[in-house]
Amino acid sequence: MKHAVNAAEELGTQGWSKPWSAGSDGGCVEVKKLGGGIVAVRQATDPDGPALICASSVIAEFVGGAKEGRADFLVV
Repeated sequence: MKHAVNAAEELGTQGWSKPWSAGSDGGCVEVKKLGGGIVAVRQATDPDGPALICASSVIAEFVGGAKEGRADFLVV
């Protein structure tokens, strides 16, 4: 897994989306497809902050695990 130190500067400001939201406080993530099966993930409230860059297969594995309840310990 790689990262960008300043997501807005290094990856651009266009093309980011919020697949879900944690309410009105903006405490959610934004994602951006970078092409070639690569996805960037950043904190929505800090667009100039860092972003994780990983394969879309890693995102799919995380989402699948969350759906199965394997990440429930993070919110309990």
